[in-house]
Amino acid sequence: MRILIAECKQEISSFNPILSRYEDFEVGSGQEIVDYHRRLNTEMCGALDVFRTRADVTLSPAFSIRAITSGGPTRQDDYTRLAQKFLAATRAALPVDAVYVSLHGAMASQEEPDPEGFFLQAIRDMVGDQTPIVASFDLHGILTDRILEAADAIVAFHTYPHVDMYDTGQRAARLLLKIIDEGVKPVTAVVPIPALVRGNELITATGLIGGMIRRAQRIESEPGGLSAGIFIGNPFTDVPDLRSNAFVVVDGDAERAAREATAMAEDFWAVHEHLLQPLISLEEAVQKTIANQQGTVILTDAADATSSGASGDSNAILAALMAAGYKGRLLTPIVDAPAVAAAMQAGIGAVIDITLGGQLDPARFTPLPVTATVRMLSDGDFVSESNNAIWSGGKSALLQVGNHSVVVTSRPVSLYDRSLFWAFGQEPSRFDAVVVKSPHCQPHMFNEWGALVLHVDAPGSTSANLPYLGHTVCARPIFPLDEDVAFTPSTKLFQR
Repeated sequence: MRILIAECKQEISSFNPILSRYEDFEVGSGQEIVDYHRRLNTEMCGALDVFRTRADVTLSPAFSIRAITSGGPTRQDDYTRLAQKFLAATRAALPVDAVYVSLHGAMASQEEPDPEGFFLQAIRDMVGDQTPIVASFDLHGILTDRILEAADAIVAFHTYPHVDMYDTGQRAARLLLKIIDEGVKPVTAVVPIPALVRGNELITATGLIGGMIRRAQRIESEPGGLSAGIFIGNPFTDVPDLRSNAFVVVDGDAERAAREATAMAEDFWAVHEHLLQPLISLEEAVQKTIANQQGTVILTDAADATSSGASGDSNAILAALMAAGYKGRLLTPIVDAPAVAAAMQAGIGAVIDITLGGQLDPARFTPLPVTATVRMLSDGDFVSESNNAIWSGGKSALLQVGNHSVVVTSRPVSLYDRSLFWAFGQEPSRFDAVVVKSPHCQPHMFNEWGALVLHVDAPGSTSANLPYLGHTVCARPIFPLDEDVAFTPSTKLFQR
């Protein structure tokens, strides 16, 4: 039994003015895919470990597209280059008996709003109607009819912050084998929900969304249950199908799938107004930080979350604290290639006059003049705390600006854990304040020990203040961009 494996992983913000380029992706083919994922906390690793238990399975690796980090939409000619390579490698991997594809679901190019659907449909056209295809997704993915028409079944994360990547890959692989071995006939029900959400209540362990996820897990554990979950979408990927979705996949029973998906969607809508993040103004955040006398203030700057597609060059919180004369010790990351280049040229110990931030998204941020001491220099490669992979911020520097420690990278890098800080020897808990450019990290990383956690309404292309962003493409009306949005559950059914 030959199983084709492939992946395409990127999450974008349509509001980031910097387009993603070909060099912003790690690409691989053949055995490289298998070797890369060995012992990582990824969906592909989980699936591969399931397939390895079967002596009758032979892997046929096709192509891998992994964004080095999230960013703006992919420039069209670079996307075309990636797509051509993906399709060529897939053709070369045929013939096969089944297909597993690991996807994120929130990628977009300048002209293609649904790359994942395009790739799945292309694979379907190549392998024919009888070859089963199962795809796994991040729950921040954008679910489209093209995806559902091409795949036999889908599987999505059950956790946020995400910790079940490996488990999701295992669930997808087992579902694919169940289709082959047991002849199950997946039928998928999807109920679209006209809502964009972002906030603490989406934390699956503690938030309101958790009850819906536990319902999904119950469905999967029952006889005939194959897959279920909630797609909350990525509210920054402004494409026609952007919304939330409840989905259920069962063996052959369309009525059950529709009933269960509708119940989850109704549960979601009953609390949708609570699924937004309360924010405080930048001015109030500065005042609270200055007033804090004990412990570390966690300044959550989700508006510049590079893992969600932001540019990473926001200096808004740093500039506001400096303007207010903040005397505490601040730790903050920022993307600024010219600042790193100046630090590299000057060398460790040098004092340099530079600007920080505002290089990539000048419409939102103004370069901040500072005098900085170069404390450390690096090639920018470091081990991820989250999945053990090597992440790269390009050439990087640790700069001391007064009392403040600024980790400066040449390119955006994911910041949903402590890895970048640790790579420069900086322990966040030893600072008076830390800027965390992620909406949510695992609780133990920051929030559990922070004396004060402030979700700041700062500018940026991934702001949780969703009406601020200016959506122009997604279907309307939709909460919270419009008032008095109505919801009447309507089920879409998909079965091959």
